[in-house]
Amino acid sequence: MLRRDLVQGGLGLSGIAFLSSLGLRPSQAASAPRTAPEAGPFDGSTVQHLAQKMATEPYQAPNTTLPSAIAHMTWDDFRGVNYRPDQALWHDQKLGFQAQFFPRGFLYPAKVDMFEVADGKAAPVPYTPDLFNYDNPKLKVPDNLGYSGLRILSPINKPDVFEEFCVFLGASYFRAVAKGQVYGLSARGLAIGTGDPKGEEFARFSAFWLVRPPAGQNSLVVYALLDSQSVTGAFKFTITPGNETVFDVESSLFPRVDITEPGIATLTGMFYFDANNRNKVNDWRPAAHDSEGLSMWTGSGAQLWRPLNDPAALQFSAFQDSSPHGFGLMQRKRAFFDYQDVALQYEKRPSLWIEPIGDWGQGAVDLVEIPSPNEVNDNIVSFWRPKDKLAAKGQYNFTYRMHWGWDNPQPTQLGRIVDTRIGNSDDHSGLEIVLDIVGDAVKTLPADAKPHAQLSASAGKISAVVVEPNPATGGQRIMFTLEPGDAKLIELSGVLMNDQTPLSETWLYRWTP
Repeated sequence: MLRRDLVQGGLGLSGIAFLSSLGLRPSQAASAPRTAPEAGPFDGSTVQHLAQKMATEPYQAPNTTLPSAIAHMTWDDFRGVNYRPDQALWHDQKLGFQAQFFPRGFLYPAKVDMFEVADGKAAPVPYTPDLFNYDNPKLKVPDNLGYSGLRILSPINKPDVFEEFCVFLGASYFRAVAKGQVYGLSARGLAIGTGDPKGEEFARFSAFWLVRPPAGQNSLVVYALLDSQSVTGAFKFTITPGNETVFDVESSLFPRVDITEPGIATLTGMFYFDANNRNKVNDWRPAAHDSEGLSMWTGSGAQLWRPLNDPAALQFSAFQDSSPHGFGLMQRKRAFFDYQDVALQYEKRPSLWIEPIGDWGQGAVDLVEIPSPNEVNDNIVSFWRPKDKLAAKGQYNFTYRMHWGWDNPQPTQLGRIVDTRIGNSDDHSGLEIVLDIVGDAVKTLPADAKPHAQLSASAGKISAVVVEPNPATGGQRIMFTLEPGDAKLIELSGVLMNDQTPLSETWLYRWTP
């Protein structure tokens, strides 16, 4: 199963590196009665009240038993079962949105309840096998199976042409694109224990409510119910597609037990290689990744840039902060020639910036980098981890805005690092590191300016530092040599300065052999 097959199939990966262990694990629903979504009156508090009640009850795993004809679906089988476009929700109502649904099977055996909300009432989205087209007729079974996820369509690129721009599929994963983009990284409603050697718990969206939009409205409201062994949650997504696709997220979490390793506003993507780790890969392309770096704007106003890596061993980094202004996994290289991949179009993958709304208090932006032998696996995870645990029987509210687009939506006066290049020094005793910086702050320097690099390393030795203009980019270039010595891990930082004034964001990098 190749990444290009998955991407061209319209699904992307949907966190396949993590879901393979989740979706294929057999589980049976408990027989005890439980609170479950029902048809009936619906308002903005319905899902929150439902999640709060469920948190007082024992967790019940979803029933993943499927008829034998589809119990062992392959990827090809799954993508050969397609919702009929003429049966899409709101297809004939001349609204700005339509919804289609995914079948159960493959990595997605659990049923997800789907409701439409209209005139203050929730009604189940009907299911019959006739709603799908089947490449293999043997996969059409009469059972009332229901759905595993949904995709949302809108005229995002051409007027009156409905195209998929958002999908919710697998655990609490979802992804979106802006105008002119293709799928790349994913988001998650909640992460629990990511990077913990004991393993990760996967909360799942078990139900969705799609609010029928009035004619002419450019936003769609979707409610979602989260459930897992440790927590329940209520989410409200107000989704606005366009040149930048924006999700306004209101979430309430109700832990069943203490959660010491929560991940809020979780981002998941893939980084295989770029110029900072090319020596590990024999590939015809210059780079391959969904995202190339983690950008962070701290509560104190610092702007940080951490290039990503595919490490030899699991790496976990935590960037302490208080009341963060934002963070995100960003794709800064935007030219075809940066990747040379006609099929996968990495230059069109979205960046995703998280803008906290309100004071999130103390915590850290965490980054998990997981070794991967190829570009099939989603091996990068980043999220906000509050300083204090989420205590059992409490309620925790997090509101934030998600910007799926081409860049950070907030303007900056600082130069940005657009390239980190690492290779052996001439005598192979150390590493040559090159940073390219662009932006108005470095493009319009006074003639008498003497920019210099402020560099530091937690181990090893830095030498041969050079700062010079780069006529090709209109910016500045920092070059230096790092001699690691016997070090197995070195934390590096650097910033371009003019006297005592920063000209660039701060570059952070973790070097490992």
